[in-house]
Amino acid sequence: MNFIRVGAACPITKVSDVNYNLENIKICIDKALIENCKVLIFPELSITSYSCGDLFLQNQLLNKSEKALESLCIYSKGKDILMAVGAPLHYNSKLYNAAYIILDGKVLGIVPKSYLPNYSEFYEGRWFTEGLDIETTNINLKFQDSIPFGTNIIFTDGTYKIAFEICEDLWVTIPPSSLLALNGANIIGNLSASNEIIGKYDYRKNLVLSQSAKGLCSYIYSSSGVHESTTDLLFSGHLLISENGTLLKENERFQRENQVITSIVDIDRIESERLKNTSFKKNPGLKESVLTTIKFKFNDLSYGKFDRLLDKHPFVPKDILERKERCKEIFNIQTSSLAKRLEHTGCKKVVLGISGGLDSTLALLVILKTFDMLNIKRENILTITMPGFGTTDRTYNNAKDLCVNLGTTLREINIVKASLLHFKDIGHDEKIHDVTYENVQARERTQILMDIANKEGALVIGTGDLSELALGWCTYNGDHMSMYSVNCSIPKTLVRYLVRYVAEFEVKDEVSKTLIDILETPVSPELLPKDKDGNITQKTEDIVGPYELHDFFLYYFIRQGMSTDKILFLAKESFKDYYNEETIKLWLDKFVKRFFTQQFKRSALPDGPKVGTVSLSPRGDLKMPSDASFNSWII
Repeated sequence: MNFIRVGAACPITKVSDVNYNLENIKICIDKALIENCKVLIFPELSITSYSCGDLFLQNQLLNKSEKALESLCIYSKGKDILMAVGAPLHYNSKLYNAAYIILDGKVLGIVPKSYLPNYSEFYEGRWFTEGLDIETTNINLKFQDSIPFGTNIIFTDGTYKIAFEICEDLWVTIPPSSLLALNGANIIGNLSASNEIIGKYDYRKNLVLSQSAKGLCSYIYSSSGVHESTTDLLFSGHLLISENGTLLKENERFQRENQVITSIVDIDRIESERLKNTSFKKNPGLKESVLTTIKFKFNDLSYGKFDRLLDKHPFVPKDILERKERCKEIFNIQTSSLAKRLEHTGCKKVVLGISGGLDSTLALLVILKTFDMLNIKRENILTITMPGFGTTDRTYNNAKDLCVNLGTTLREINIVKASLLHFKDIGHDEKIHDVTYENVQARERTQILMDIANKEGALVIGTGDLSELALGWCTYNGDHMSMYSVNCSIPKTLVRYLVRYVAEFEVKDEVSKTLIDILETPVSPELLPKDKDGNITQKTEDIVGPYELHDFFLYYFIRQGMSTDKILFLAKESFKDYYNEETIKLWLDKFVKRFFTQQFKRSALPDGPKVGTVSLSPRGDLKMPSDASFNSWII
């Protein structure tokens, strides 16, 4: 499935005590191996320590450093881990600040630092030479000949393409990692020595996350620790692992013990993003003539325990404060979009079918915010409740209470008589509760809304959400159709949080009470008759499956382009305490079949705003044939 465990390490060091540093580097390697780590990044100049100052000009230190590298190669023999350690390189009468890439007893390559900081507290130019203009060449060390040396090197086993830069390289306008990513590197390691000053922590962290987002890659960052010299500076041992702008792992800084963090990186996710992002492909990378590819092979790609953080609800932020901000942002997008459509059409009224369910409730809340923003009277919101064969007292009363308390114009039009007449017209037995029985009601409601809109000079606002569109859980030319759809990019799991946000923070008690009851009502189109006690018999999630599963499938299928077997694996990990494998597979197959067979409905969607990264608009995000086969995606 192209997962790989990568790591960042910060060993205990003594300034210029090479043997001591080497032993602690070995300890970190052993820790990483226990966790099945395959790529491990150490800090800048970790063999000698970064803060040696003019001692870097001492041949004895340089010779000791090279001897330590030889010992490290011997130690790495038979160990299935690619490591990048920092050490000086004395070559051609020049000294380079370099990363040594070691695997199974050999130095695969040496990457020099491209940019040397020589300002403020940094003065690396006093000792080192920039590697910026070096064309890759083969050099000899005392213990190994013909080692590729240069900045434009990618180390690859075919799937995992790994490249390196050093500290300051990340902080320049166009980092070397940007060009290396454009040439295929999907994992970037940064060997760093970044001191701590007030405010630098956040800046550095954001820089790493931003680079992994721009480079569509995993970015592993390892910085020197507190055991560096504190003559003028303090280093904190900051370790970060990121992927496509997402923070996967971070350590606690200022630790005094050997530090190793690891995380599982998903190369498929990275490559999927690159496949979709046409702008990424158009950027100029390195010329092929200056790029060197070094091939290697891992013996075993097991990643140990699958501890990659997974979110059962990928559309909903975990953090409460972030969730509140996300809700505000979503409402801003929805209301501003609807406001533009009202201003463009000159309409001062809207028509909304209100059912007492989640989706129509969210649509009503969006309309209210829009009308308040535009200073249009709420009485111009024409809310129509249309009881039918399956309407329960609970949803009926919630719909009425909501509209009355929010000050909209409420009308009630019962569709039972019209539906019975239509059954008679088309020769359908009203006792046969099939798809015709259901869709007659759905289309009757849409016809009423459309005709009232014509009569009032208003827009019909659609209520269907992203999850329903993915599953095709709507009646073609029934609730499928409107004049503008405000929920079309909101998945069902997020609809709940938006309504709850309003209930908790924005409305008075009587409205909040109604909203909470709507949240607790089973999701249903209420197109089949009630039971003898007047309760809902047609529960959507009993028919099509749990929405939390379908939203999970939708996110990984569309947003990350994952194969269905990988989605099944991730769903099993995420929901292992809630659903067994058989249940997950059942609903995943149902999702795939419905997603493909119902594309014809999405091909004729009304306009509506994109809110999140997943959208199914045929005019924008999803250009998919309506007659594609699902067979290749069935597990």
